[in-house]
Amino acid sequence: MGFPEEYKKNIIRKGPQDFLAAALSLFQYQAQHNPVYREYLNHLKVQVNQVKQLSQIPFLPIEFFKTHTVQSHLFTPEAIFKSSGTTLQQRSQHLVAETEFYKRHSQQLFEEVYGPLAGSVVLALLPSYLEQGDSSLVMMVDHFIKATGQTEPGFYLRNHAVLIEAVRNAKAAKKNVYLFGVTYALLDLAEELESPEFCGVTIFETGGMKGRRREMVREELHSILTQAFGVEAIHSEYGMTELLSQAYSKGQGVFHPTRTLRVLVRDVNDPFAITEEAGSGGVNVIDLANVDSCAFIETKDLGKLYSNGSFEILGRFDNSDIRGCNLMVG
Repeated sequence: MGFPEEYKKNIIRKGPQDFLAAALSLFQYQAQHNPVYREYLNHLKVQVNQVKQLSQIPFLPIEFFKTHTVQSHLFTPEAIFKSSGTTLQQRSQHLVAETEFYKRHSQQLFEEVYGPLAGSVVLALLPSYLEQGDSSLVMMVDHFIKATGQTEPGFYLRNHAVLIEAVRNAKAAKKNVYLFGVTYALLDLAEELESPEFCGVTIFETGGMKGRRREMVREELHSILTQAFGVEAIHSEYGMTELLSQAYSKGQGVFHPTRTLRVLVRDVNDPFAITEEAGSGGVNVIDLANVDSCAFIETKDLGKLYSNGSFEILGRFDNSDIRGCNLMVG
């Protein structure tokens, strides 16, 4: 069994016992075996063996997922996740060696935060993701739906009446109900509600107006949604095409790192000035599940990191594409 297989097996079984050690061993492997990352490090004249801290690891700009094939070893992908975007935008591509690993890992991370999926009901209002296809979010949610054992349909396009009936039935059966929704679709649904049918439902706002509605700050958006749905907080999932791990927020837009995902921040004017300390700046993500691609990604998100490792996403760099999965400016 080679490094990628053994590493993923350990992540699924027990997770990294020491995040720093796990990240450095993966960095050493990808610096040698990932041609795109290796060339990037060579251009920076990085002495790989001198890297001893997370903040010393060079992060690959996320644009490389649009322009290059990012692989840490040769494999035939079982899936190619593509970012959402308009026909004028070049979509990022993330080659996935094992879809089963992605599904099991995503379920593990979710259940560590929210409890077992079995016996729950997962519903999804993700029309644009379904229409564009090749979505990591759709694959994840589809797996969650199957893991519940539910008989209710999981995905809905614009048939809100059927969705509302599914929520009503699940609540009557005393089941935990989770609803994943793209932002504009949740707002469309909210405008049709006449009673608090969704009180007690855990609602995940996955971001994205898709040009259908005006952009709004997170506080305004969540205020509208909490009032319309009769819930105390709107939850969120931080994930993207280029990641195989997720982080979750139970409200107020504050995300908590999961065991394979860690956020650092960089100076907005100097991408190589990276810190693990609390502060604001560009968001760099370490995703230990990205064994087959690249685990160290310099995103186009702006964020705020807290001393306990939790973080907020504050917006996007001005010159970046509007990513479909991005969360609202806070």
